[in-house]
Formats: sequence, structure tokens, C-alpha cells
Amino acid sequence: MTDKIASNWTKADDAMVENAIRRGATRRELMQMLLAGGMAAAAGGSVLGRATAAVAQTPTSGGHLKAAGWSSSTADTLDPAKASLSTDYVRCCAFYNRLTFIDKSGTPQMELAESIDTKDAKVWTIKLRKGVTFHSGKTLSSADVVYSLKRHLDPAVGSKVNSIAKQISEVKPVDDLTVEVTLANPNADLPTILGTHHFMIIADGTTDFSKANGTGAFVCQTFEPGVRSVGVRNQNYWKSQKAHLDSFEFFAIPEDSARVNALLSGDIQLAASINPRSIRLVENQPGVVLSKSNSGGYTDLNMRLDMAPGDKQGFVEGVKLLLNREQIKNSALRGLAEVANDQPVPPSSPYFNTELKPRAFDPDKAKALFQKAGVLGQAIPVVASDAASSSIDMAVVLQQAGAGIGMNFDVKRVPSDGYWSNYWLKAPVHFGNINPRPTPDILFSLLYTSSAPWNESQYKSEKFDRMLVESRGLLDHAKRKQIYGEMQAMISNEAGTAIPVWIANVDAISSKLKGLEPNPLGGMMGYAFAEYVWLTA
Repeated sequence: MTDKIASNWTKADDAMVENAIRRGATRRELMQMLLAGGMAAAAGGSVLGRATAAVAQTPTSGGHLKAAGWSSSTADTLDPAKASLSTDYVRCCAFYNRLTFIDKSGTPQMELAESIDTKDAKVWTIKLRKGVTFHSGKTLSSADVVYSLKRHLDPAVGSKVNSIAKQISEVKPVDDLTVEVTLANPNADLPTILGTHHFMIIADGTTDFSKANGTGAFVCQTFEPGVRSVGVRNQNYWKSQKAHLDSFEFFAIPEDSARVNALLSGDIQLAASINPRSIRLVENQPGVVLSKSNSGGYTDLNMRLDMAPGDKQGFVEGVKLLLNREQIKNSALRGLAEVANDQPVPPSSPYFNTELKPRAFDPDKAKALFQKAGVLGQAIPVVASDAASSSIDMAVVLQQAGAGIGMNFDVKRVPSDGYWSNYWLKAPVHFGNINPRPTPDILFSLLYTSSAPWNESQYKSEKFDRMLVESRGLLDHAKRKQIYGEMQAMISNEAGTAIPVWIANVDAISSKLKGLEPNPLGGMMGYAFAEYVWLTA
């Protein structure tokens, strides 16, 4: 009799059990309900397991999420064009929308744009969705898109993607819901570029960013630069699926162990980008889950080529040879990394240069280069901080290797607070921490062209600049891959950036937090987690 009942169990019966779970029924009450219906205990346990898993993966509405990133400053901003830290990106993703959204496969999907079309990769037609409103009640129109894109071209704005936006030679409205973008030279990557964080759409004429007037899933309730942000669900959100959370709060806890302890104590439900050293603190802890993704982020050692000692021939190459990449991967990063070859395009990219091999650890050759550069035995300050993930551990590995050949690397550990404004891009030898970007063009434009806003080592090459412009307009994948491969080799051999490994991002989360998925734009679901996650009871 019980076998017959089990075989006749239907989806409707599963739904009945799922509803009972959502109402708070205990396991004992559920088993009694199943046994009363004549189901055997073994079959009942299977049904309960299936129903519990289904409930866990079914989004539920409500709740307040508290999440902590690792970086913030008093320069935090609600202006997408000026965003530069994780806290900026999280806010922008919650309060604004982009024309496209880059999904977990790296493919741009339409968001505010209904379609983006071109015949020659130079002139693009963007059709906007109807019925989208800003938090102020204003209806989205082509004027908003034109204004948003043109701001990046205005030097007075200080856009972080000005060097990328300079590709746009003209942007104009065709009608209320159509925009035409003309590029100076063809670029087949435009839909992907428009899906990056800085290209959020703001309302036409916006100059006040003390509050965020966007079209996003959350409305900005509180914004305290360097302290915290609070967003509440946008009840008038244009997407049929509104945010699951009632509200969320985001702030930074720069010190890694403090961020982890806040999660373990239940003060937060998401501790972003935890250091591999801290993984041991959370592994096997009840109620804690690790969300891992290999998205191409990295921490690099920057040696400015326009300052001593980076301007001494042989110094940069010596450092790259003295970085024990396997030790950094296995000891400093507990295996949560992949050995890299001193250039920023990750192995997951279809344009990755597989023939460009990582440098082998060679202290003897490094010593000869340091001696030739006249720096052997000198104290070389190396600035590191918890602000740049795992940089202190990497610095110690370099320091120990240097000690073995008579090279004195003096590790200067500085506070996280103020690191990005006081040391990054400024100190002669220092670490950076680069979030993933979806295309080589974006990486090269932001970090390696002569006019790049984040040119960490002050690398300058007219040849490199010309090749970047040439490659943008190529629709021939093989030719484009060839040029990008050569450019990766130029960076690896000529730039003053040492990239020893690509680091797997690890977010530690409460087991009650669901819906978090990997994304090629970085951890926390490419910083867009607030719109998509939910909390279970």
C-alpha cells in the first residue's frame, strides 16, 4: 500500500509539503503528515529532502541583508562615472541600471536597451525599453542615455573610463527611445563595454550625487561616504521580478579577520573577498558557506618606470624572476589561485595568449640583473596593505627570496584606510588590486595605454596604443586574437607590473543567503548581488 502511495506522489503533493515547510512546520510534524497519508518513513525522508532543497532554491521576499566589502574611503561616490572601489560598484549596481548586463558566461544581455544593432561595428543603434522610470518618477528617454554617455567625454567630470569613452565620436537621439552612437573607429565590443559598472544610466542633467536617482532595483535611503549605504526595495521597479530583499546595508570592514568574525557572530550575512588565511576560520563552521569564483582578478606588484628603482634597466625583470609564483599560489593563497604570466588577460578569455608562459623562479639570474642595475644590497621599500588582497603575503615571499641573494626588500605595511588615495599609483614600488574586466580592450585601455587613468607602472608605448585602436575594429576573431596575444607579450616583457597569479575570489556567506552566482565582473555576483539574492528563514 505504501509503495503504491509513493509511486502516485505528485508535484502537487510536493508543493503541499513545500508550503508546510514555508509555514514553519517542523520535521516531526512533516513526517507525521506523510505517515498519516500512508507513506513509508524511507520514502517520506526522500520527499522531505527534495522539498527542503526546492524551498531553499525558491526566492523568498523580505528581510534586511547586511554585507561587508573590503574597501571604502571618504571619496566614496554615487556618481557611476567616478566609481573606483567595491563599495562604489555595489551601490551603482543597486541604484542604477546599464544598457546591457554581463551574465555569468560573460555574454552581454539587454537591460535598459531593448536592442543594440550595427552593420559595421562603427555606427550603433540602441533601442530603449518602454515604461522605465527613475526613482524620481521621470520616464527614461534617449536624452538620459545621451547625457550619461557624453559625461564620460567631459574632462571636468573626471570619468574613470574617459579613455574608453573617447572612442565615441558622436552620440545623438533619433527619437524618444532610440539613440545612435558613432565610434571614431569600429569596435565590436561596444555592447560589452556598455555593461561595465561605469556606464550606468543617470537622468538627463544630473549634477547632484548626494542621492542616487537611478532606475535600479533599490532606492537609496542612506549614503554616508566611507561609512555605509542603505537601499530599500524599489516598488516601482521596471523589471517584472523586483528585488527579493526589503532592504540591504553595505559597508566596508577593511581588516580581513574582523570581516570574517562579523559573519561568524551573525552581524553580517556576507563577508566579501576573504583572504585565504581566513578560510580556515570559516571552513566547516555551521551556517557558513564559501562562494568561490575564478573571474580573473589579481593583485599585482607595480614598479613605476619613471621612478627609481624601476627606471634602472634590469630591476623590473629581476623582480619578476624573483617572484616564486608556485609558493605564492600554494602558501600565500592556499591553492586558490592560478599561476599568471605578468599580463592582465585571464585564461578564461578567448583571447588569452597560451604561448606566453609564466617566468620560472630564477634567483641567480635575478641577482645578476640587480647587480647590473646597481641596486643589489640596497633597501628597496615595497608598500603593501590589506587593502590590496594578499599583497602582504606576496611581499613577504619576495622579501624572503631577496634575502637569499643579498637583496633587501623592505616591506612597508600600511593601513587599509587611505591606501588607494595615498599609495596606489604613487609609491615607486607598491601593490594594486584589479577587479576583473570582461574584455582585453577594457583592461588595456584602463591600465596600459599611454593615457590610461590607472597606468600603474607608467608604461608608455606608441606601438601598443596603435595596436589597441587597430584591434578594436576587427570582426575577424583570429586576427584580433593574434594582435591581443602580441600585446599581452609586450605588457609581460616591457611594463613594470608583475602579475604572479590570478586569484580566485572567495566570498563567505551565511547559509541563509541564497542566489549568489559567479560573474566575470568580479565577486559578489559582479557586485550586483543585492538585486538577485534572498534570505531564507
